[in-house]
Amino acid sequence: MVKLAGQKVVVIGLARSGLASIRLLLADRAHVTVNDKRGEAALLPEECVFLAQHPEVQFVGGGHPSGLVDGKTALVIKNPGVPPGLPPLKEAARLGVPVITEVEYAFWKMKAMLVAVTGTNGKTTTTALTGEIYKAAGRKTFTAGNIGFPLTAVVQEAGEDDVIVAELSSFQLEGTLTFRPHLCAILNLTPDHLDRHGSFAAYAAANARIFANQREDNAVVLNADDPQTKKLAGRSASRIYFFSRKEEVERGAFLRGGFIVLRDGEREEEICRAQNVAIPGAHNLENALAAALLAWLGGVEAEVIAGVLRSFPGVPHRLEFVRTIKGVDYINDSKGTNPDATIKALEAIQKKVILIAGGYEKGADFTPLVKAMQGKVGHAVLIGQVAERLGRALAGAGFDAYTFAKTLEEAVAMAANMARPGDVVLLSPACASWDMFRDFEERGEVFKKAVRSLEGQINGR
Repeated sequence: MVKLAGQKVVVIGLARSGLASIRLLLADRAHVTVNDKRGEAALLPEECVFLAQHPEVQFVGGGHPSGLVDGKTALVIKNPGVPPGLPPLKEAARLGVPVITEVEYAFWKMKAMLVAVTGTNGKTTTTALTGEIYKAAGRKTFTAGNIGFPLTAVVQEAGEDDVIVAELSSFQLEGTLTFRPHLCAILNLTPDHLDRHGSFAAYAAANARIFANQREDNAVVLNADDPQTKKLAGRSASRIYFFSRKEEVERGAFLRGGFIVLRDGEREEEICRAQNVAIPGAHNLENALAAALLAWLGGVEAEVIAGVLRSFPGVPHRLEFVRTIKGVDYINDSKGTNPDATIKALEAIQKKVILIAGGYEKGADFTPLVKAMQGKVGHAVLIGQVAERLGRALAGAGFDAYTFAKTLEEAVAMAANMARPGDVVLLSPACASWDMFRDFEERGEVFKKAVRSLEGQINGR
């Protein structure tokens, strides 16, 4: 931990996590310089208001100039989306100035029990579900990280008897030094963000930082059905638990006779029937197993866990039902930001699909997705930066039922014209949103608005 009172701290990247970090830094009486690639005219209204209210914060915008980090700088906090090769970050490395993300900074202040979730897919659902279970148990609970609020925005409010359940990305975790959750989970690992990390090994290593500092009195939950995740067990100094849909595990969560069972080596409890879990799909059953185990290890009673599993409806933008129009279901899976997530969405739907896919180019391998689309997807409408490459992958596999659209709204209109009663129009892009949208939430909201507009057009005829 760095003593910050009276020290220069450089925050690179505003947005929600940057603003939350600055607020906490000001409470620590640090001298803050914030840097953003955007000029002042391009900042969001809330960012402009904040800077106007805090003239003591120096704003340097429009790029990342040399000299931003100097010998007087005690700490650099970078937004998770900021790439590691920026000149100020290289200068910090040369000067020996620590570079962290706000997750690490928040941990320095943390008093509450911390439950952290990472992995390629399922993070948001598992985090939200785990948080709801702790709330149902009567614990004051904060969901934070990539879901809800930044960790730095909640850490001061959360007391010793409270719980913080945090969704964390590889980008956030790669900037940690001492971060140590009481309980954590890695749900799965498939190639993702290779444009940023450079290799799958580096991506997996970034996720594994979630348990890097754990001790014997902490616990990590791993997916026994995912080989890449399971093999991380040998690298943890903490207690290891597994979850599995396919086999019984010695310590962890599994299925037996149609029931979810939790076991820690000394005790064992049946929770509820797997078929009674409210959120649909095999991948969501895995999420439910992980969430149930994270809650149980934190002291939540079995009947409380069961009650939430039976009632939890899921999260926005993840297989979110929007409307049925003229017999066609419209489903928003904007959170499907990589091929594996879209494959899982397709597996959860038992009808013919008109798929809307495409977005920001992350260097993903679309071969498994193309294979999963065969026999399930009647037509694909492709959008975004990666559309042409995805189209070539489809054509190379003999799948020629695809069309390009310039906007998501146009894609919705095209899909509606192709769909027949009993079909599903599914937005599950298999890509990030950053080429066309601020984030996956905005993309999902645009999709829902387009669907509602479509309904209005039909009703207005």
